[in-house]
Amino acid sequence: MPRPESSYDRRRLRQWLAGDARADGVARRDLLKLLAAAGLTTAAPVALGTPAAAAAAAATTVAAPGIVKPLPDDWFTIRGTNAETKFPSLAGTGYHTPIDHFFVRNHTSTPVLDARTWKLTVWGDGLAREEPVEFGLDDLKRFPATTRTAFVECAGNGRSFFTTQQGQSVTGTAWTLGAIGTARWKGVRLAEVLRAAGLTRRAVDVMPRGLDAEYVTADGANLGHVRRPLPLSKALDDVLLAYEMNGEELPPDHGHPVRLLVPSWVGISSIKWLGDIEVAAQPLYSPWNTDFYRLFGDAYPEGGSASLTHQTLKSAFELAWNASLPAGADHRLTGRSWSGAGGVGGVEVSTDGGTTWRRARLYDAPRRAGWVRWSTDWRPTTPGTYTLLARATDTTGRRQPETTVLNTQGYLFDAVVRHPVQVF
Repeated sequence: MPRPESSYDRRRLRQWLAGDARADGVARRDLLKLLAAAGLTTAAPVALGTPAAAAAAAATTVAAPGIVKPLPDDWFTIRGTNAETKFPSLAGTGYHTPIDHFFVRNHTSTPVLDARTWKLTVWGDGLAREEPVEFGLDDLKRFPATTRTAFVECAGNGRSFFTTQQGQSVTGTAWTLGAIGTARWKGVRLAEVLRAAGLTRRAVDVMPRGLDAEYVTADGANLGHVRRPLPLSKALDDVLLAYEMNGEELPPDHGHPVRLLVPSWVGISSIKWLGDIEVAAQPLYSPWNTDFYRLFGDAYPEGGSASLTHQTLKSAFELAWNASLPAGADHRLTGRSWSGAGGVGGVEVSTDGGTTWRRARLYDAPRRAGWVRWSTDWRPTTPGTYTLLARATDTTGRRQPETTVLNTQGYLFDAVVRHPVQVF
């Protein structure tokens, strides 16, 4: 049974205090915040090494988005280095998101890698071997193949609604609800590759690292390659090294030739363009589980919440924002709902701003790490502005709330979204 992330954090912080952890690229002040949040603050002196990759770099101009695939205006909204799927474009596309509709989340730009020369290096003091172990794509394909259907969703999906719906200021990309896609992924279980590389009982953390360009913040700090540790319990559970997506070779924008797939967890965990995986006998930290992908704000401890793991609960209409619909006509409203904690077992829809609710018709069974498609019929009789709402309940019994507790980086928005339409 995987350990709760909070107890995992406390255990690895204790190891850090004992001098048995490494925190490359993480500022001392950030680890002290984590200690305060976990109630483990101490006056003991700690020395942290600072690699060259984490040194401050000169400010540079922002590059073009660097996305390889076409981004038709009716399918995508461009947001900096990212492309958000327009939810209406998913209507009628089936359960799996077509690759050409799948959202793109890049920290820098998409690298175009040659699968013939690509190697995955597995290394670290959590292995029995001192020398790194390399796997080419053909080597991975010799392992038994595993196929999983799962969504990948950015932790900031829905972030803009903190501002537009709740009147609160947050930082980060102003996603609406389109930073999600569900695909059929094929690859090899990470557990099998780790065991083949010589996994030992000493292992604590697994740190995958991408081959995209090093990430430089707006103030010029070079944080190095995108990387984020996983607890070994999750790494040995349902994580895939994926090399196919919806029956096709993994495309460049989605991690070619091999990416990690971490079902149900926030998208940053599913590192694209894998280059190496460190298997460590001590806890590991990176900026992506200290500065980012924790919840900060008045409702949280000074050092923030535990590192984000499971995604939250959401619903979206496959309908344009402020869509115009004729009065006196029958309309079939469609949408999708999903949860990182379990399958979605029920969806309710309101067409009068939440005064009354009715159950939507579901087209898919509740599925872990998946979504359900749903519909309901509506015949508005009077012209005017209407507010549509959809709220899901998952198999753990959780239902979408009216509001989401504020966190300053705008992660895990889960409130019912108020969707306006115009009836004429």
